[in-house]
Amino acid sequence: MPFMDLVYEAQTVHRAHHPRNEVQLSTLLSIKTGGCPEDCGYCSQSVEADSGVKATKLMDVRAVLQAAAQAKDNGSGRFCMGAAWRNPKERDMPALVEMIQGVRQMGMETCMTLGMLSEGQARQLANAGLDYYNHNIDTAPENYANIISTRTFEDRIETLENVRAAGINVCCGGIVGLGETREDRIGFIHALSTMPHPESVPINALVPVKGTVLGDMLADTPLAKIDEIEFVRTVAVARITMPASMVRLSAGRESMSESCQALCFMAGANSIFTGDKLLTAPNSGDDKDAAMLGKLGIRAMPAAPHGHLEEAAE
Repeated sequence: MPFMDLVYEAQTVHRAHHPRNEVQLSTLLSIKTGGCPEDCGYCSQSVEADSGVKATKLMDVRAVLQAAAQAKDNGSGRFCMGAAWRNPKERDMPALVEMIQGVRQMGMETCMTLGMLSEGQARQLANAGLDYYNHNIDTAPENYANIISTRTFEDRIETLENVRAAGINVCCGGIVGLGETREDRIGFIHALSTMPHPESVPINALVPVKGTVLGDMLADTPLAKIDEIEFVRTVAVARITMPASMVRLSAGRESMSESCQALCFMAGANSIFTGDKLLTAPNSGDDKDAAMLGKLGIRAMPAAPHGHLEEAAE
């Protein structure tokens, strides 16, 4: 479609399903950084990457809750906690449960991304009150093996099924700008929109990190930064095909112009990660975001946590 028609269609769909001029503010904290055994080609936390990221242990629960309180003070309605694991170990589950319960008591939505989950682990997180679990499909099924070799696309789907079966909302999206073709971007959105629609769909623009496979491969090439109009198109098609989902601008936003972000909001994006850092990547800070949203007349969406677990139990 012509770009203007596509964005108009996306905004029309958006207004039919979501409040206009509201954006959800989320904060993402790395609760366990580096040392991941997966070989995702984009990731600075992989043991395969020579990115300078040092492996750390799981953060202390009190430190995580202090960060959550600060995020709430800065206007975030959702607090997301990420650990660089292939999958969590059973010894770590009690601390994770305590983090979820503590953040919920603050009145914020909770989200975690910990790698692959078994059915039992998903149930433990659900019983603790986890609102969302993030597990991205990253790219089109046909392109997946070009990005990661240590797990399959089907492994990703299995974790998503375990999360849904436990009654947790799904946060699932991926990355554009991996050197993929437009057909791959179509395949990526098609895969998301033909599964049970994720309640939250993060759309990341690759941050090419030196020392990662893709960062080194794309450095100093025209593919190192995705075309902004193409990125907005991807957001628009996500909104049209998944009308009720939250569509989030995630990594890569710090290098986008305000004009590009405004077009993304016009195309139906209604969630952003705010704060200075996303796991290990830089991000637009709270003050910069507040100024941009103020200029656009967009207000922060109030948190609305904890509905789905009771509904799943009924």
